[in-house]
Amino acid sequence: MDGRRFIVAGSLIDGSGAEARRNVFLAVQSGIITAIGSAADLPCPNGTAVDDFSHCTIVPALVDCSVSLARSPSVDAQVRLAAEEAGIAQKAALLERHISYCHMHGVLGVAECEDISDVLEHYQRERASGGMIDIRTPAAFSGTGDDCAAGIPAGGDYLKIHYSPDIDNEDAAPVRLTLENLRGILQHRGQRKAVVVANGRQPVEEALVAGCDAIEQGYGMGEANLREMASRGVLWIPGVLRARNALLSAGSGGSVCCRFSLRYVAPGKADPGAEAFWKKALAGQLAQLRLARKLGVKTLIGSGAGSVGILHGESMVEEMKLFIKAGYPLAEAMCCASENGVRFFGMEKLGVLKKGRAATFLITRGSVQQLPRKLAYLEGIYVDGAPNMAYSKNPVKAPQSVRH
Repeated sequence: MDGRRFIVAGSLIDGSGAEARRNVFLAVQSGIITAIGSAADLPCPNGTAVDDFSHCTIVPALVDCSVSLARSPSVDAQVRLAAEEAGIAQKAALLERHISYCHMHGVLGVAECEDISDVLEHYQRERASGGMIDIRTPAAFSGTGDDCAAGIPAGGDYLKIHYSPDIDNEDAAPVRLTLENLRGILQHRGQRKAVVVANGRQPVEEALVAGCDAIEQGYGMGEANLREMASRGVLWIPGVLRARNALLSAGSGGSVCCRFSLRYVAPGKADPGAEAFWKKALAGQLAQLRLARKLGVKTLIGSGAGSVGILHGESMVEEMKLFIKAGYPLAEAMCCASENGVRFFGMEKLGVLKKGRAATFLITRGSVQQLPRKLAYLEGIYVDGAPNMAYSKNPVKAPQSVRH
Protein backbone atom coordinates (compact mmCIF):
# COMPACT_ATOMS: atom_id res chain seq x y z
CA MET A 1 0.00 0.00 0.00
CA ASP A 2 1.28 3.48 -0.91
CA GLY A 3 -1.50 5.60 0.61
CA ARG A 4 -3.46 5.80 -2.61
CA ARG A 5 -7.23 5.73 -2.68
CA PHE A 6 -9.55 5.27 -5.65
CA ILE A 7 -13.01 6.79 -5.68
CA VAL A 8 -15.55 5.63 -8.25
CA ALA A 9 -18.47 7.90 -9.18
CA GLY A 10 -21.51 7.41 -11.38
CA SER A 11 -21.11 11.02 -12.53
CA LEU A 12 -18.65 13.85 -11.97
CA ILE A 13 -19.23 17.59 -12.34
CA ASP A 14 -15.73 18.98 -11.92
CA GLY A 15 -16.65 22.65 -11.39
CA SER A 16 -14.84 23.98 -14.46
CA GLY A 17 -18.09 24.58 -16.33
CA ALA A 18 -17.61 21.45 -18.47
CA GLU A 19 -20.45 18.98 -18.83
CA ALA A 20 -20.76 16.06 -16.43
CA ARG A 21 -18.68 12.95 -17.05
CA ARG A 22 -20.20 9.53 -16.43
CA ASN A 23 -18.61 6.49 -14.76
CA VAL A 24 -15.29 7.91 -13.67
CA PHE A 25 -12.67 7.24 -11.04
CA LEU A 26 -10.54 9.67 -9.06
CA ALA A 27 -7.11 8.57 -7.87
CA VAL A 28 -6.07 10.35 -4.68
CA GLN A 29 -2.78 10.42 -2.81
CA SER A 30 -1.76 12.68 0.09
CA GLY A 31 -5.04 14.56 -0.27
CA ILE A 32 -4.40 15.48 -3.92
CA ILE A 33 -6.12 14.21 -7.07
CA THR A 34 -3.44 12.40 -9.08
CA ALA A 35 -5.62 11.13 -11.93
CA ILE A 36 -9.17 11.11 -13.28
CA GLY A 37 -10.26 8.49 -15.79
CA SER A 38 -12.94 6.11 -16.96
CA ALA A 39 -14.13 3.64 -14.34
CA ALA A 40 -13.68 0.93 -16.97
CA ASP A 41 -9.94 1.60 -16.83
CA LEU A 42 -9.70 1.64 -13.04
CA PRO A 43 -6.30 0.33 -11.91
CA CYS A 44 -6.73 -1.82 -8.87
CA PRO A 45 -3.44 -2.79 -7.20
CA ASN A 46 -3.71 -5.19 -4.28
CA GLY A 47 -4.41 -3.45 -0.99
CA THR A 48 -5.53 -0.16 -2.53
CA ALA A 49 -8.72 1.28 -1.05
CA VAL A 50 -11.62 1.73 -3.48
CA ASP A 51 -14.65 3.78 -2.43
CA ASP A 52 -17.61 2.87 -4.64
CA PHE A 53 -20.04 5.73 -5.29
CA SER A 54 -21.18 4.47 -8.67
CA HIS A 55 -24.75 5.29 -7.60
CA CYS A 56 -23.81 8.90 -6.85
CA THR A 57 -22.66 12.17 -8.37
CA ILE A 58 -19.53 13.98 -7.19
CA VAL A 59 -19.39 17.80 -7.30
CA PRO A 60 -16.97 20.40 -5.88
CA ALA A 61 -17.49 21.97 -2.48
CA LEU A 62 -19.71 25.06 -2.62
CA VAL A 63 -18.56 28.62 -1.91
CA ASP A 64 -21.12 31.23 -0.78
CA CYS A 65 -19.77 34.66 -1.68
CA SER A 66 -22.18 36.68 0.47
CA VAL A 67 -23.11 35.59 4.01
CA SER A 68 -23.58 37.12 7.44
CA LEU A 69 -22.63 34.33 9.84
CA ALA A 70 -23.42 36.22 13.03
CA ARG A 71 -26.88 37.39 11.93
CA SER A 72 -30.12 35.50 12.42
CA PRO A 73 -32.22 34.93 9.28
CA SER A 74 -35.34 34.41 11.40
CA VAL A 75 -38.63 35.79 10.10
CA ASP A 76 -39.35 36.84 13.71
CA ALA A 77 -38.16 40.43 14.21
CA GLN A 78 -37.73 39.87 17.96
CA VAL A 79 -35.38 36.94 17.35
CA ARG A 80 -33.31 39.03 14.95
CA LEU A 81 -33.13 41.93 17.41
CA ALA A 82 -32.08 39.61 20.24
CA ALA A 83 -29.28 38.22 18.05
CA GLU A 84 -28.03 41.74 17.25
CA GLU A 85 -28.02 42.78 20.91
CA ALA A 86 -26.49 39.55 22.25
CA GLY A 87 -23.10 39.42 23.94
CA ILE A 88 -20.02 38.11 22.21
CA ALA A 89 -20.35 34.57 23.62
CA GLN A 90 -23.94 34.31 22.37
CA LYS A 91 -22.95 35.69 18.98
CA ALA A 92 -20.10 33.20 18.77
CA ALA A 93 -22.54 30.38 19.52
CA LEU A 94 -24.86 31.64 16.77
CA LEU A 95 -21.91 31.86 14.38
CA GLU A 96 -20.89 28.30 15.24
CA ARG A 97 -24.41 27.09 14.53
CA HIS A 98 -24.47 28.83 11.16
CA ILE A 99 -21.05 27.44 10.27
CA SER A 100 -22.36 23.96 11.01
CA TYR A 101 -25.40 24.60 8.77
CA CYS A 102 -23.09 25.69 5.95
CA HIS A 103 -20.94 22.59 6.39
CA MET A 104 -24.00 20.34 6.53
CA HIS A 105 -25.06 21.59 3.09
CA GLY A 106 -21.63 21.37 1.50
CA VAL A 107 -20.79 25.07 1.71
CA LEU A 108 -17.13 24.74 2.70
CA GLY A 109 -16.12 28.30 1.84
CA VAL A 110 -17.82 31.62 2.59
CA ALA A 111 -17.16 35.32 2.17
CA GLU A 112 -18.46 37.11 5.26
CA CYS A 113 -20.19 40.45 4.63
CA GLU A 114 -19.43 42.16 7.95
CA ASP A 115 -16.53 42.75 10.30
CA ILE A 116 -16.97 39.90 12.79
CA SER A 117 -13.32 39.67 13.78
CA ASP A 118 -14.05 39.76 17.53
CA VAL A 119 -16.80 37.13 17.29
CA LEU A 120 -14.71 34.94 15.01
CA GLU A 121 -11.72 35.20 17.34
CA HIS A 122 -13.88 34.15 20.30
CA TYR A 123 -15.26 31.20 18.30
CA GLN A 124 -11.79 30.05 17.21
CA ARG A 125 -10.37 30.41 20.72
CA GLU A 126 -13.14 28.25 22.20
CA ARG A 127 -12.95 25.61 19.49
CA ALA A 128 -10.13 23.10 19.94
CA SER A 129 -10.22 21.62 16.44
CA GLY A 130 -9.68 23.39 13.15
CA GLY A 131 -12.40 25.29 11.34
CA MET A 132 -15.07 23.36 9.46
CA ILE A 133 -15.19 25.86 6.60
CA ASP A 134 -12.91 28.41 4.94
CA ILE A 135 -13.97 31.95 5.90
CA ARG A 136 -12.93 35.18 4.20
CA THR A 137 -13.67 38.36 6.15
CA PRO A 138 -13.76 42.00 5.04
CA ALA A 139 -11.72 44.84 6.51
CA ALA A 140 -13.35 46.72 9.40
CA PHE A 141 -14.83 49.41 7.17
CA SER A 142 -18.32 50.89 7.48
CA GLY A 143 -18.19 52.70 4.15
CA THR A 144 -18.77 56.27 5.29
CA GLY A 145 -17.01 59.51 4.54
CA ASP A 146 -15.70 59.53 8.13
CA ASP A 147 -14.03 56.18 7.49
CA CYS A 148 -12.38 57.56 4.39
CA ALA A 149 -10.90 60.45 6.35
CA ALA A 150 -9.50 57.99 8.90
CA GLY A 151 -7.76 55.99 6.18
CA ILE A 152 -8.26 52.48 4.83
CA PRO A 153 -8.11 49.95 7.68
CA ALA A 154 -5.48 47.25 7.73
CA GLY A 155 -6.41 43.59 7.91
CA GLY A 156 -9.28 41.75 6.34
CA ASP A 157 -9.10 39.46 3.35
CA TYR A 158 -10.96 41.88 1.09
CA LEU A 159 -12.99 45.11 1.14
CA LYS A 160 -16.80 45.13 1.16
CA ILE A 161 -18.09 48.64 0.42
CA HIS A 162 -21.76 49.65 0.44
CA TYR A 163 -22.15 52.30 -2.24
CA SER A 164 -25.89 51.52 -2.20
CA PRO A 165 -27.96 49.96 0.61
CA ASP A 166 -28.84 46.27 0.31
CA ILE A 167 -31.79 46.06 -2.07
CA ASP A 168 -33.93 44.18 0.46
CA ASN A 169 -33.08 46.20 3.58
CA GLU A 170 -35.83 48.77 4.16
CA ASP A 171 -34.21 49.98 7.38
CA ALA A 172 -30.74 50.60 5.95
CA ALA A 173 -29.24 54.02 6.63
CA PRO A 174 -28.50 56.14 3.54
CA VAL A 175 -25.02 55.59 2.13
CA ARG A 176 -22.85 58.67 2.64
CA LEU A 177 -20.01 57.79 0.29
CA THR A 178 -19.26 60.06 -2.64
CA LEU A 179 -17.58 59.03 -5.87
CA GLU A 180 -14.47 60.84 -4.64
CA ASN A 181 -14.57 58.80 -1.42
CA LEU A 182 -14.95 55.57 -3.38
CA ARG A 183 -12.07 56.42 -5.69
CA GLY A 184 -9.84 57.13 -2.70
CA ILE A 185 -10.70 53.84 -1.03
CA LEU A 186 -10.03 51.78 -4.13
CA GLN A 187 -6.80 53.59 -4.95
CA HIS A 188 -5.38 52.71 -1.51
CA ARG A 189 -6.71 49.17 -1.06
CA GLY A 190 -3.38 47.51 -1.76
CA GLN A 191 -3.62 43.92 -2.94
CA ARG A 192 -7.06 43.32 -1.48
CA LYS A 193 -10.01 42.73 -3.80
CA ALA A 194 -12.90 45.18 -3.49
CA VAL A 195 -16.56 44.13 -3.67
CA VAL A 196 -18.92 47.09 -4.06
CA VAL A 197 -22.63 46.77 -3.28
CA ALA A 198 -24.34 49.02 -5.82
CA ASN A 199 -27.84 49.20 -7.33
CA GLY A 200 -29.05 51.36 -10.21
CA ARG A 201 -27.35 52.57 -13.37
CA GLN A 202 -25.40 55.50 -11.94
CA PRO A 203 -24.08 53.89 -8.73
CA VAL A 204 -22.85 50.83 -10.64
CA GLU A 205 -21.31 52.99 -13.37
CA GLU A 206 -19.45 55.03 -10.73
CA ALA A 207 -18.26 51.88 -8.94
CA LEU A 208 -16.85 50.60 -12.22
CA VAL A 209 -15.16 53.91 -13.02
CA ALA A 210 -13.65 53.92 -9.51
CA GLY A 211 -12.05 50.53 -10.18
CA CYS A 212 -13.91 47.88 -8.16
CA ASP A 213 -13.20 44.18 -8.66
CA ALA A 214 -16.77 42.94 -8.24
CA ILE A 215 -20.29 44.33 -8.10
CA GLU A 216 -22.71 42.81 -5.62
CA GLN A 217 -26.47 42.96 -6.31
CA GLY A 218 -26.46 45.39 -9.26
CA TYR A 219 -30.23 45.60 -9.53
CA GLY A 220 -31.35 47.84 -12.39
CA MET A 221 -27.81 48.53 -13.57
CA GLY A 222 -28.62 48.03 -17.25
CA GLU A 223 -26.95 46.56 -20.30
CA ALA A 224 -24.27 49.24 -20.69
CA ASN A 225 -22.87 48.49 -17.24
CA LEU A 226 -22.91 44.75 -17.93
CA ARG A 227 -20.97 45.32 -21.13
CA GLU A 228 -18.47 47.45 -19.23
CA MET A 229 -18.09 44.72 -16.60
CA ALA A 230 -17.38 42.17 -19.32
CA SER A 231 -14.81 44.51 -20.85
CA ARG A 232 -13.06 45.23 -17.53
CA GLY A 233 -13.25 41.67 -16.17
CA VAL A 234 -15.33 42.82 -13.20
CA LEU A 235 -17.21 39.97 -11.52
CA TRP A 236 -20.87 40.00 -10.47
CA ILE A 237 -22.60 38.59 -7.38
CA PRO A 238 -26.28 39.14 -8.33
CA GLY A 239 -28.03 37.98 -5.13
CA VAL A 240 -31.25 37.04 -6.93
CA LEU A 241 -32.66 35.23 -3.91
CA ARG A 242 -33.04 38.55 -2.07
CA ALA A 243 -35.63 39.66 -4.64
CA ARG A 244 -37.41 36.32 -4.76
CA ASN A 245 -37.77 36.19 -0.98
CA ALA A 246 -38.94 39.80 -0.89
CA LEU A 247 -41.53 39.06 -3.59
CA LEU A 248 -42.88 36.06 -1.69
CA SER A 249 -43.00 38.15 1.48
CA ALA A 250 -44.89 41.01 -0.18
CA GLY A 251 -47.41 38.66 -1.74
CA SER A 252 -48.07 36.65 1.41
CA GLY A 253 -48.08 39.51 3.88
CA GLY A 254 -45.17 38.43 6.04
CA SER A 255 -41.48 37.61 5.87
CA VAL A 256 -40.88 34.34 4.05
CA CYS A 257 -38.32 31.67 4.76
CA CYS A 258 -37.85 28.94 2.14
CA ARG A 259 -36.53 25.53 3.14
CA PHE A 260 -36.19 22.86 0.47
CA SER A 261 -38.80 24.74 -1.62
CA LEU A 262 -41.27 24.83 1.29
CA ARG A 263 -42.47 28.25 2.44
CA TYR A 264 -42.70 29.40 6.07
CA VAL A 265 -44.56 32.70 6.37
CA ALA A 266 -44.64 35.15 9.28
CA PRO A 267 -48.01 36.86 10.00
CA GLY A 268 -48.81 40.05 8.11
CA LYS A 269 -50.91 41.68 5.41
CA ALA A 270 -50.17 41.55 1.71
CA ASP A 271 -48.66 44.69 0.17
CA PRO A 272 -49.74 44.94 -3.49
CA GLY A 273 -47.43 47.90 -4.17
CA ALA A 274 -44.40 46.06 -2.80
CA GLU A 275 -45.43 42.90 -4.62
CA ALA A 276 -45.46 44.75 -7.96
CA PHE A 277 -42.05 46.30 -7.21
CA TRP A 278 -40.42 43.00 -6.33
CA LYS A 279 -42.02 41.16 -9.23
CA LYS A 280 -40.43 43.69 -11.58
CA ALA A 281 -37.12 43.59 -9.68
CA LEU A 282 -36.91 39.78 -9.81
CA ALA A 283 -37.79 39.62 -13.50
CA GLY A 284 -35.27 42.35 -14.24
CA GLN A 285 -32.49 40.63 -12.30
CA LEU A 286 -33.11 37.31 -14.03
CA ALA A 287 -33.03 39.09 -17.40
CA GLN A 288 -29.74 40.78 -16.46
CA LEU A 289 -28.29 37.45 -15.36
CA ARG A 290 -29.31 35.91 -18.68
CA LEU A 291 -27.62 38.80 -20.52
CA ALA A 292 -24.52 38.59 -18.33
CA ARG A 293 -23.98 34.98 -19.39
CA LYS A 294 -24.37 35.98 -23.05
CA LEU A 295 -21.88 38.86 -22.67
CA GLY A 296 -19.31 36.78 -20.80
CA VAL A 297 -19.56 38.47 -17.39
CA LYS A 298 -18.10 36.10 -14.79
CA THR A 299 -20.65 35.52 -12.03
CA LEU A 300 -20.39 34.25 -8.47
CA ILE A 301 -23.10 32.85 -6.26
CA GLY A 302 -23.75 34.71 -3.02
CA SER A 303 -26.98 33.80 -1.28
CA GLY A 304 -27.21 36.70 1.17
CA ALA A 305 -27.61 34.18 4.01
CA GLY A 306 -28.35 35.95 7.28
CA SER A 307 -30.83 38.31 5.63
CA VAL A 308 -34.47 37.80 6.61
CA GLY A 309 -35.61 34.35 5.51
CA ILE A 310 -32.34 33.43 3.77
CA LEU A 311 -30.94 30.45 5.63
CA HIS A 312 -27.27 29.60 5.95
CA GLY A 313 -26.13 26.66 3.86
CA GLU A 314 -29.28 25.49 2.14
CA SER A 315 -30.00 28.85 0.46
CA MET A 316 -27.10 28.16 -1.91
CA VAL A 317 -29.31 25.59 -3.65
CA GLU A 318 -32.12 28.14 -3.97
CA GLU A 319 -29.77 30.69 -5.57
CA MET A 320 -28.42 28.02 -7.93
CA LYS A 321 -31.97 27.24 -9.03
CA LEU A 322 -32.44 30.90 -9.95
CA PHE A 323 -29.23 30.86 -12.00
CA ILE A 324 -30.57 27.81 -13.85
CA LYS A 325 -33.89 29.60 -14.35
CA ALA A 326 -31.93 32.44 -15.97
CA GLY A 327 -30.49 30.01 -18.51
CA TYR A 328 -27.30 28.72 -16.90
CA PRO A 329 -26.71 25.01 -17.55
CA LEU A 330 -26.17 23.03 -14.35
CA ALA A 331 -22.43 22.64 -14.98
CA GLU A 332 -21.99 26.41 -15.39
CA ALA A 333 -24.09 27.14 -12.30
CA MET A 334 -21.86 24.73 -10.37
CA CYS A 335 -18.79 26.64 -11.58
CA CYS A 336 -20.38 29.89 -10.34
CA ALA A 337 -21.07 28.19 -7.00
CA SER A 338 -17.54 26.87 -6.59
CA GLU A 339 -14.49 27.64 -8.75
CA ASN A 340 -15.35 31.26 -9.55
CA GLY A 341 -15.61 32.11 -5.85
CA VAL A 342 -12.52 30.05 -5.03
CA ARG A 343 -10.41 32.02 -7.49
CA PHE A 344 -11.74 35.42 -6.49
CA PHE A 345 -11.34 34.92 -2.73
CA GLY A 346 -8.20 32.76 -2.86
CA MET A 347 -9.51 29.53 -1.32
CA GLU A 348 -6.85 27.30 -2.82
CA LYS A 349 -7.97 24.11 -1.04
CA LEU A 350 -11.40 24.19 -2.68
CA GLY A 351 -12.65 24.44 -6.25
CA VAL A 352 -12.38 22.55 -9.51
CA LEU A 353 -11.73 18.82 -9.37
CA LYS A 354 -8.78 18.00 -11.60
CA LYS A 355 -5.31 16.50 -11.42
CA GLY A 356 -3.12 18.39 -8.98
CA ARG A 357 -5.97 19.96 -7.00
CA ALA A 358 -7.20 19.05 -3.53
CA ALA A 359 -9.57 16.08 -3.34
CA THR A 360 -12.27 17.99 -1.47
CA PHE A 361 -15.77 17.38 -2.81
CA LEU A 362 -19.41 16.56 -2.14
CA ILE A 363 -21.21 13.30 -2.87
CA THR A 364 -24.89 13.36 -3.79
CA ARG A 365 -26.99 10.23 -4.17
CA GLY A 366 -28.56 9.81 -7.59
CA SER A 367 -28.04 11.22 -11.04
CA VAL A 368 -27.02 14.62 -12.39
CA GLN A 369 -30.65 15.22 -13.36
CA GLN A 370 -31.55 15.36 -9.65
CA LEU A 371 -29.26 18.34 -9.03
CA PRO A 372 -29.18 20.88 -7.54
CA ARG A 373 -32.07 19.55 -5.42
CA LYS A 374 -30.01 16.62 -4.09
CA LEU A 375 -27.44 19.04 -2.63
CA ALA A 376 -29.95 19.62 0.15
CA TYR A 377 -29.15 16.15 1.56
CA LEU A 378 -25.64 14.95 0.90
CA GLU A 379 -24.46 11.37 0.84
CA GLY A 380 -21.04 12.45 2.08
CA ILE A 381 -18.26 15.03 2.14
CA TYR A 382 -14.62 14.28 1.39
CA VAL A 383 -11.87 16.63 2.54
CA ASP A 384 -8.31 16.09 1.30
CA GLY A 385 -9.26 12.71 -0.12
CA ALA A 386 -10.89 11.19 2.96
CA PRO A 387 -14.41 11.10 4.42
CA ASN A 388 -15.04 14.15 6.58
CA MET A 389 -16.01 12.81 9.99
CA ALA A 390 -17.66 16.11 10.97
CA TYR A 391 -20.42 15.37 8.45
CA SER A 392 -23.24 12.95 9.21
CA LYS A 393 -26.00 11.87 6.84
CA ASN A 394 -28.31 11.90 9.84
CA PRO A 395 -27.64 15.14 11.74
CA VAL A 396 -30.65 14.61 14.02
CA LYS A 397 -29.14 11.47 15.52
CA ALA A 398 -25.53 12.59 15.27
CA PRO A 399 -23.80 14.02 18.34
CA GLN A 400 -24.48 17.76 18.44
CA SER A 401 -21.50 20.11 18.79
CA VAL A 402 -23.69 23.18 18.37
CA ARG A 403 -24.20 25.31 21.48
CA HIS A 404 -27.77 26.50 21.93
